[in-house]
Amino acid sequence: MTTPTTPFATPGDPFANDDGVFTARKLDTICLFDVDGTIALARQLITPEMDAYLQEIRKKCLIGLVGGSDIVKIAEQIGGTKAIAKYDYVFAENGLVAYKNGQLFFEENIQKHIGEDNLQTFINYCLKYLSEIQLPFKRGTFIEFRNGLINVSPVGRNCTLEERHLFHAYDAEHQIRSTMVKHLQEKFPHLGLVFAIGGEISFDAFPEGWDKRYALKHLEKDNISNIYFFGDKTFKGGNDYEIYNDPRTKGYSVTSPVDTRAQLCELFAP
Repeated sequence: MTTPTTPFATPGDPFANDDGVFTARKLDTICLFDVDGTIALARQLITPEMDAYLQEIRKKCLIGLVGGSDIVKIAEQIGGTKAIAKYDYVFAENGLVAYKNGQLFFEENIQKHIGEDNLQTFINYCLKYLSEIQLPFKRGTFIEFRNGLINVSPVGRNCTLEERHLFHAYDAEHQIRSTMVKHLQEKFPHLGLVFAIGGEISFDAFPEGWDKRYALKHLEKDNISNIYFFGDKTFKGGNDYEIYNDPRTKGYSVTSPVDTRAQLCELFAP
């Protein structure tokens, strides 16, 4: 009887045996991906090529997604709600909303954690701050309430894709988001909030420990001990920083979906 193999097994493959032969799908190992800037461009659909490649990786180990966005936005980028089942795990809102094999199994809420009065005080301050800054343009939806976090967008989440890119470049020069984060940290130290800049137009505010590391506890409960994480915002203050540097993960910093695939090719045969 021949030993079953996958077309990806090569000598040096971390998921193969010493002879370079992969004999079974490793259920204690997962490749966990950020979404925006990692498997897809910001707020854009995953390409068919990347989608197919990830499904090939899934033949060797578990695959999962972890993003700060809600499940609706993540689903839009991977091909719709049915595509959630194409991943072993999908962690929306940093894992505060968690899916396994396409089924919701966990949900937490920031409102219960910090209280309605504190929540409104924080939101009101953000809106006042945003009303007093001048940008080249502003659109709608400046504050987005999610289960696990508050998303703040100085330019407004209703901006077009072109406007998104323009604001990102403007922000890189003028530090709009990082300056606002500093003000919020000084104003609300008692709330125990952490701020993470992600994507191109916004930043997240969430309770200490509710960053993307929150997703790891779900994996630990399922005895998944080998976690390969890929993300593009791995710098300090970025929303991939904590999970990338966590001792429970093997972190890979990427610059784009193309770079993600290139780095995966170094782990797996092309």
